[in-house]
Amino acid sequence: MSRFLTPAKIGLLALIELYVEGAVPNEGIIPVINFLASNLVDCDLSSQSPGNLTPADRWKKAESTLRLVVSIEDFETLLSPLSAADKLPGRRLWDRFLEKLWGIDSLHGLHEFFAAVPGLLCRTKEELRRLGLEEAEDEGQVVGRGVRLGRNSPFGAFVRRAHVEFVRLRFEGVTELWKVFVRYRQPTAGYWTRRHPQYGGRLSFDQVLMEGEQEWGGRETDELAVVAYGRMLLPVVGGGGNGEALPVSSDDVEGLLEFQIEQIQKYGNRIPPQIRDRFKNFLKGSHTVPSLSHYLSFSDAWRSGDFPTSFDYLHRYFDYTMQNRDRLFYQYALMNLAIVQSDFGCHKEAVATMLETVSTARENRDMTCLNFALNWFFHFGRAHPHFVRELENNSMLGSGKETLAFLRVKAKESGMWILWSSALLSEAKLGLANGESVAVAFEHMVRSSQLIVERNMKTMMGAQLSMNIAMWDRLGLSPMASMACQVFLSCHARSSVFDDELRITCRLAGLLAGKGKYEDAFSLLESLDQNSLRSAKPNQYWHLYRGLLKLRRDLHRNNLPAADTLLAQLLQTGPEDAEPDTVFIIDSLHIEALIRHKDFETAFAKVDKMIASLREDSRDIALRIRLLLAKAHLFDEIDRPEKGFTIAMRAASMAWRVLNIPLLWQAIGVVANILNSLSEFSAAAQLLLSILPRVLETDVLFTAGTLYNLLADARMGQAGQFFYMAMSDSSTEQEKQRGGARRKQREMMMRAHAALESAHKYFERVEEVEKQGEVLAKMATVMRRLGDEGVSEEYAARYVSLKRSGEWRAREFNG
Repeated sequence: MSRFLTPAKIGLLALIELYVEGAVPNEGIIPVINFLASNLVDCDLSSQSPGNLTPADRWKKAESTLRLVVSIEDFETLLSPLSAADKLPGRRLWDRFLEKLWGIDSLHGLHEFFAAVPGLLCRTKEELRRLGLEEAEDEGQVVGRGVRLGRNSPFGAFVRRAHVEFVRLRFEGVTELWKVFVRYRQPTAGYWTRRHPQYGGRLSFDQVLMEGEQEWGGRETDELAVVAYGRMLLPVVGGGGNGEALPVSSDDVEGLLEFQIEQIQKYGNRIPPQIRDRFKNFLKGSHTVPSLSHYLSFSDAWRSGDFPTSFDYLHRYFDYTMQNRDRLFYQYALMNLAIVQSDFGCHKEAVATMLETVSTARENRDMTCLNFALNWFFHFGRAHPHFVRELENNSMLGSGKETLAFLRVKAKESGMWILWSSALLSEAKLGLANGESVAVAFEHMVRSSQLIVERNMKTMMGAQLSMNIAMWDRLGLSPMASMACQVFLSCHARSSVFDDELRITCRLAGLLAGKGKYEDAFSLLESLDQNSLRSAKPNQYWHLYRGLLKLRRDLHRNNLPAADTLLAQLLQTGPEDAEPDTVFIIDSLHIEALIRHKDFETAFAKVDKMIASLREDSRDIALRIRLLLAKAHLFDEIDRPEKGFTIAMRAASMAWRVLNIPLLWQAIGVVANILNSLSEFSAAAQLLLSILPRVLETDVLFTAGTLYNLLADARMGQAGQFFYMAMSDSSTEQEKQRGGARRKQREMMMRAHAALESAHKYFERVEEVEKQGEVLAKMATVMRRLGDEGVSEEYAARYVSLKRSGEWRAREFNG
């Protein structure tokens, strides 16, 4: 493997020479320059910016580099459509390019080609002074030759380096370059021979052999060709493969390694299989494997979920690195090791390793590594508080709030803008979790947003908009949260880490499922890039969230056997395998399944256990509110709703204090249900009518249906009160009052029917079968009381049909 020069780079030099000579037509200047720039300076001059590339487009540079090194076809694809600047009939720019390549007709011709390469550059002042051409040559222009390249321009730097690298080559290196160049150029031999028959022949690839064949004879020339070219002669003449190494340089390999590692770290994706396999073929021709290849293998194994392999390659990479750079990068080896251990569930080992990272970073005065390690400790402590509780008690930093304040100040001092923005967002999230001021959280979010815009940190837009989505959802403005999801997926997903895209896509799918659009939610999840989902963690999260949506749908459909099968799999997911919030959702759905099974004792025990655990870990206050509401709901299921009055009032007070609007409406709904049970129907109706318009803004249709159902109960209770009022007064002078009471009774029953229709509509959209049956039974009863037997029978028939269809199986399920 050569150090820099390859046949592809000779082709690029020939193309630059054509451009300098003015052989490129006007319409081909931009495509040619774009082709050269994309292969030399990692710059794409096309209209599509790098931030707008799709996941598949991000790997096109690697694919183009691989194709260019292996085959000359990319040059043909670029140059064949373009006519030459001399406008001769039938003459394409591809023909001029082949003239350059086939003009290098021998090893001596290769030397002459590189000897002429410096002529593409502007002469230095010393050269001009020596030649006496200071007045004859304008800067960058030569009479009769065309444009010259600036010596410090990107193309000029490439030309200078190519010349220097060729001069440094030993004779064996030059001969090897010549032989691989012959192989690289040979696919164009047929076209070149047809266009120039005088240059055809069996040994047309080497002019020296062609000229010597007449003098030496055919047999002797063939023997000499075999000695000079060896096994390579077979694919050159006959076109067969011989297993030779690819014509790749160490510069190409290192460039591809850096590119692939950058893509993995920037977007969190694994390398596509086709690129990975072709890159392995590149490394076959190398006697020494670059140390970065071990880090690439570590990253790919880590993303694929192969812990032993990733651990092995991580040790290999840092063993090689530390041999050359002493202990300067030891803390980064420890930091990577701690992250890998944490991702694979070895949390105790991860904490110990990260503590050693902190100690080593302090010893080496590496503030970047130290700040990152402290930031990792904060987020790890939020996810797994029991592992760092003793550590936080002994720490001089104190609680997480003081840690974030310290990180924010240090990040600002050291210019770590991403860490600064992340600390601001973490402060906002911590404040919301602790029930602090929403205005202060908004202030932190705005400051983070300003920093992201000023520093153009596109990769932070995922975290920023995730926090915005959580804030809008917490304030009960679901349309705003949905809009923020769509803005991210439309504008920022392609320049962000895939983990952010996955989480926001799942959040949007959850919002769609809350509106009963299950098919749209599943389609949205299926639309994610399949190569990105090859990584172990995203794939696990994707399957987990898809399972949660399916479990929610099965519970609504009362398909308890399918729900139990899913729960048996999901309950195996613990805090080591998923985020704590996801584990909480699984436990909440488990409680709901127990309620539908009428296993209230187990449900009560699980709720009490979760409340004690959250209180011990000081988790998000919203989770505690949800558990309080679940406990109040359990009391209602056992026909003792009044026992949950204190719990419901406590949940409502907490939700109002932290401005968690969706939970506040649910808590008020629980209070209204308790008021109904206490025959306080007017107060319950007043409460429900005041919150229902805001409940509809949350787009949680199940909650809206539940509250409309409670409103119908309150209206029927009021109707009953009017009935008893009418029946209690039997005197003649109060006959008119009794008639008014009966009218009010009928009016309330009609309002109850309207509320039941709304409840049925929302339950039907979310496919809630059990509640649909309950509402239909109530509607049949109401219409019978109103005297409309026909409509009542219709509702009763729909109730029976729903039960017989097999969708409503809760009462028939025996466990």
